[in-house]
Amino acid sequence: MRPPLNGARVVVVNWRDRGHPHAGGAEEYAARMADAMTAAGAQVTFLTAKGEGQSGGDESTVRRGGRWTVYFWALLWLLRNRSRIDLVIDCQNGIPFFSPLVVARWTKVVLVVHHVHDAQFAVHFPPWLARIGRWLEGPAARRVYRHAVTVAVSRSTVRAMRERLAWRGRIFVVPNGTDHPPSADGTRSSHPSLVCLGRLVTHKRVDRLIEIVGTLRGHWPGLRLHVIGRGPDEAAVRKAAAPFADSVVVHGFVDDSTKSALLRESWLNVTLSDGEGWGLAVIEAAAHGVPTVCREVDGLRDSVRHKETGWLVRDGEDVGGAIHDALTLLARPDDATAMADACRAWAAGFDWATSGRMFVAMVSTLLDSSTTGRVDGPSPEEDLCDAV
Repeated sequence: MRPPLNGARVVVVNWRDRGHPHAGGAEEYAARMADAMTAAGAQVTFLTAKGEGQSGGDESTVRRGGRWTVYFWALLWLLRNRSRIDLVIDCQNGIPFFSPLVVARWTKVVLVVHHVHDAQFAVHFPPWLARIGRWLEGPAARRVYRHAVTVAVSRSTVRAMRERLAWRGRIFVVPNGTDHPPSADGTRSSHPSLVCLGRLVTHKRVDRLIEIVGTLRGHWPGLRLHVIGRGPDEAAVRKAAAPFADSVVVHGFVDDSTKSALLRESWLNVTLSDGEGWGLAVIEAAAHGVPTVCREVDGLRDSVRHKETGWLVRDGEDVGGAIHDALTLLARPDDATAMADACRAWAAGFDWATSGRMFVAMVSTLLDSSTTGRVDGPSPEEDLCDAV
């Protein structure tokens, strides 16, 4: 039987690749979908920025430019190679690459959106630059990608695109998967322990979590927080943790076996992120039987089942109090075991193989179509891609 993408020439354009020093969940998603398309017979090229210490690429990877200049170099590369591209997977991390402006008219484009960044631009940039970012993400992207197919990673992202970006057309939902540990067995620490897993960036609010841990130590002697991950804010996080050296350990990047061991020891995962596309770290923690306390924001409200696999904290509610209540419940062995079982059962429903099949099925249908890829889709509630 011929592979569904046999011979298709595909370019995946993403801000970074999985080996970039600041890679995160978006890079993992792009790499997994690229792997799925390669396995389905496509010729996949990964077009991305060049991080510190990285080479210019190899047979399947092209690295050009840095954080900002990658957009120019990516468009130039696509323009030069436009006659040899059947499909572009254009991954938007706040600002898309605007690939439809330079590819051939017959080349299909799939825009991948993890989450809407509108409010986050003001967190990272001065007001004038934040306004430009919101315009590029909203009106400009809406115009340029009006004939493209869109993929979102969660229903939260679909709602945000409809409501905040006034996005039109059909949106397929292809969720993140997760890597399941070889064994879910393990012994959690005798003392209450928290873990914060993910990239160290401003909007994750790790510094705020460290402050909360400082206030909780009086009621929870021996409380320990393990911060796992790397990112541009790592130095700032280490500085914030310094006064709490007996309670907060900033591990930085760790290998998979060390990460898995730390998760198994932990009672509770905590993230105070302003918003996510999904919550890759939340599901990874759940696969180890670890529930999550997080803010009720885009993405995280999809990946956490309130009071079943964790707790969602609304704006204005006391996050420290929610963590205290969660630790109180988890201190009871029977309740802790029941929640751990619920977490593992929830996480078992997500895997990269299934997500890859969904993505390949959608791409295969698009490439087989004689249309430009423009689809006038139904409501967000009907947009789940179930083509497995």
